[in-house]
Amino acid sequence: MADATSINIKQALQNEAAKLGFDSVHFVRPDAIPQAGARLKEFLAQGYHGEMAWLETHAERRQSPLHLWSEVKSIIILGMNYAPQDDPRDDPLQKSQAVHQGNISIYANGDDYHDVIKKRLKQLGRWLLSEQAGEEIKVFVDTAPVMEKPLAQAAGMGWQGKHTNLVSREFGSWLFIGSIFTTLNLAPDQPETDHCGSCSACLDICPTDAFPAPYQLDARKCISYLTIEAKQQVPRVYRQQMGNRIYGCDDCLAVCPWNKYARSAQETKLQLRDNLRQPALSDLVQLDDAAFRVLFSKSPVKRIGRDRFVRNVLIAIGNAAGRASENAHIDYLPLIKDRLDDASPLVRGMAVWALSHYVESHALEKLARAQLVHETDPDVRSEWEHCLDA
Repeated sequence: MADATSINIKQALQNEAAKLGFDSVHFVRPDAIPQAGARLKEFLAQGYHGEMAWLETHAERRQSPLHLWSEVKSIIILGMNYAPQDDPRDDPLQKSQAVHQGNISIYANGDDYHDVIKKRLKQLGRWLLSEQAGEEIKVFVDTAPVMEKPLAQAAGMGWQGKHTNLVSREFGSWLFIGSIFTTLNLAPDQPETDHCGSCSACLDICPTDAFPAPYQLDARKCISYLTIEAKQQVPRVYRQQMGNRIYGCDDCLAVCPWNKYARSAQETKLQLRDNLRQPALSDLVQLDDAAFRVLFSKSPVKRIGRDRFVRNVLIAIGNAAGRASENAHIDYLPLIKDRLDDASPLVRGMAVWALSHYVESHALEKLARAQLVHETDPDVRSEWEHCLDA
């Protein structure tokens, strides 16, 4: 394919992508990240992936796009801006009015980005096939074994910062990434260089010290992992640091100084829903499965299920104890006690932990005697025993 033809197709693609709401479009060869496989192996060897077994299961396919689809000649990397209107740090956890509200990660405040972006990618793909008959495409958004961030850096969209997330000089930390694999032979863009310099703000702000070194993440310590991926109880050592974060964490993203160039997202489906604006912990802890599904319809939060979500809410309620002023006090005690008999061991166990922050030891002992008579789950019993020994 002549260079001029490639340039014309790329420009037409960028124009069409912009009409569909994509803010950044770049091009890369499938063999552009030869170092990614070794880095993934080291990450897995350290056990940093925790319970995310799918990373290990599909490690071989993840190492190179050619292992996923041998026919691919070019990859179109597309970014969609989801920057919030306000800095997430403007609502600090220490404020008395904030401790009774659940903090949900910016990316999950609107509709599920997987659905929003994949629909647009398919539209763009159909347009491309109509323009280039006989070619083939495959579209991917996050869930496939594609190393999108290294590919995005190789394509010039941004670079992987010291927190391992993509940073863009134009959009800061706030880009969703999707990709179109194609048999078209398109000229690649120049890779982006690292512009982190001596800055370590993202490493320093992490509440759980989840970065063993710059450009390395121990997911097992990350609050996003603990609230979303972890299927068991959150280790006790991290519960207090979670504060009121009930789904994800934005600290390392929000603190990045490159965000000063970001502008708020224009895609309405990705903007903050009214019913998720400062959600009250006292309401969220009472959600049953049906109510949870209604509240988080079309939301990525729905993916973790009601039990894990209420587990997170109970941790936030435990952390709210003693942190609010008297006039902002909420009586959580009856709400916590209701969850002691919940059908889910995850919920019961965290209800025990939250309860221990609100009652004196003698009252806790009395409740423990009543509950342990019929409690059969070993993890819940362990929570009771730990609280009584504390």
